[in-house]
Amino acid sequence: MATEDLQPYQRIAQDVKDQVRLGRLKANDKLRSTRELAEHYGVAPGTVQRALAELRTDGLIYSHQGRGSFIRETAIDAVADPTAQAIARLEERVTELAQRLERLEAREA
Repeated sequence: MATEDLQPYQRIAQDVKDQVRLGRLKANDKLRSTRELAEHYGVAPGTVQRALAELRTDGLIYSHQGRGSFIRETAIDAVADPTAQAIARLEERVTELAQRLERLEAREA
């Protein structure tokens, strides 16, 4: 679905997801206030609230009354590109194998 086919609240939610994916928003980063987001996107505060509700439902953000909304630590994994996830798993496996090799070489020495 093209971005222009999305409802305004969906575009805001997608933009937040994209910012997480690109590393512009990181775990525990605070989002701008509802008012600031409404001004930024040129929408009503209710539209921003709906986007935030969707992000909360998707498990990407958490909110504290009077403090704001924040990116969850698990958000990075939730929006990660499957290819990037596969590469990360491969990197972890290579690191693990390198450590095992070093231990084996140390035993032989």
